[in-house]
Parts: sequence; C-alpha cells; structure tokens
Amino acid sequence: MSKPIRIGTRGSALALWQANETARLIKLIPGAPVVEIVIIKTQGDLQQTVPLWQTPGKGFFTAELDRAQLAGEVDIVVHSLKDLATVLTEGLALTAVLEREDPRDALVVTKGGDLASLPKGARIGTSSLRRRAFLKHARPDLEHVELRGNVPTRVQKLDDGLYDAIILAAAGLKRLGLESRISSYLPTKVFPSAVAQGAIGICTRTDDKETQRWISPLNHTITRICADAERALLRRLEGGCQVPVGALANVGGDTVTLYSAACNLDGQDFVAAEDSAPIADATALGKRLAEDLLAKGATRVLDKANERREAAMK
Repeated sequence: MSKPIRIGTRGSALALWQANETARLIKLIPGAPVVEIVIIKTQGDLQQTVPLWQTPGKGFFTAELDRAQLAGEVDIVVHSLKDLATVLTEGLALTAVLEREDPRDALVVTKGGDLASLPKGARIGTSSLRRRAFLKHARPDLEHVELRGNVPTRVQKLDDGLYDAIILAAAGLKRLGLESRISSYLPTKVFPSAVAQGAIGICTRTDDKETQRWISPLNHTITRICADAERALLRRLEGGCQVPVGALANVGGDTVTLYSAACNLDGQDFVAAEDSAPIADATALGKRLAEDLLAKGATRVLDKANERREAAMK
C-alpha cells in the first residue's frame, strides 16, 4: 500500500474547500493512497490588523506552507494560485493546476446593484492594491476602506454595516455557496483579474516522484496554459500579488489570448495591452505582453506602487 498523501493547507473556509476538493479528485484515481489534510497557520492568517499591501515580502500566505513541505511534514500543498509567487521556493514544483472557477471580481452590495449605482462617497471594502487602483480609475468618488478576514467574515462585515459594498473574487463566493450574494460582476477590461485568480495550484517537492505520480493527472490543461501565460507576465513585471496589475488569458482552439492592464493607485495612469499566440507559446506570450505594458508606461505604475508601499511600512 502506498504511503498516505498529506495535504498542507491554510485553515480558512475557502482553503479547506480547496484542500477537500483536491482530496476528492485524488480519491477518484484508481488505487490512490489514503489522503490526510494538515492545517498550517500562515503569517497572513495570524496578522489581521496590517493591510496586506503594507506587509513586506511576497510569501504572506505561503512561506510557512513551503517550510512545512520542505521539512517533510506534508507531501503536497494546495494554494489559491493567485497567492503563489511566480518564482517558487527551491525544491518545490507546481505539479498541477485544477480547473479554473470564474476568474472575475464580484461586487457585493447589501441591497444589490452595480458599481455605477453606488452613491457618491460610498464606503467600499477591499484589501487589494489592484482593486483599489482600478476602482479609483472607474469611480474616483468612492471611499476605500481596508477589508481583511476570510470570505464569510468579509461578507458578515458588510452585513454589519461597516461598508456599503465590498469586492471579492467571484470564485471564492461560488465555492463557498455564496453566489447569491453577488450583486454584479466587474468587467474584466476595466477590472482585470488577479493573475491566476480562480485557479488552484498543487505543489510537490521536486524529488518526490511518487507523490507527483498521483498529482500530475489532476492538471487541467486549458487552465494551466492560461495560468502559465498570466504568471509569465507577472514574473517579467517582477510583481507579487500586491501590485496594481491584472491579467486574464483565454483559450480558443489552438490560440491563447492574453489581456492585461496596470493602473496607478490614484487611478490616473491606466495602461493596457492584449495579444494572442499559439498555445505552445503561452509563456512567451506572457513575457511579450509584459514588455508591451512596460513600453506603454507600466514601469511608472509599478514604481509608484512600490514607493507608496515602502513608505507605508516605515
């Protein structure tokens, strides 16, 4: 009998949903080993007072998971792929990407409605620099308020009257059975998704061939192509998950199309680019589109965002 596969995960409701979904898929493989779920607390779970964009480093939700995996405490780690650095910790590999859920951002309003219907000065909650920047571009009159906590906690804070509206990933709401709370979807040309938003990544140790044998079949080809293109773009821009850049790839036939945009935090400098390539060239497409964005002025956007973040951490 094969040794159990120990799944490392954060303890939030969404993280546990993702871990349990991974366990379910593994169990569907004939002859699959027993699966165990191990909860690991991360800095992001423990630090709930400082805004995400003011925290140093790029492994806010992953560093402790990486450590546990490299120490052999768990065999695989299940990530929201948007939280995973584009350059992995040495000794770890992204072995599978599960089929993507809806990648869009969703607006949740107590009494329903879309972004245009929010009154001037409405308090809107988000913890994402990306969302804040694109929101400032679309509705500069709204008041941005920091929003932390897991998905159910954030929705409850809205219901408690702390905000007039909040922005969350549609994927998380749908996976937790909260799709009915979505008031409207934000258009991806104006609010491009976080890189790999809605996708689940499964990492293994590079030397653990036995575990890789069970995890590799879970890879969803189309999602992986899109994620590779988006992550290649972000890697070239040298940005972590807390930068005002969004990207979304789609596959049609043998072609992958990638759209990306960056925006200053004041909403005044919006740059966008779009291009297509054969699916075999998805990674090269991501790099090429990043160069296009940089040529159009994305360097200014990223430099200003980094300056603001560094100043806030002093």
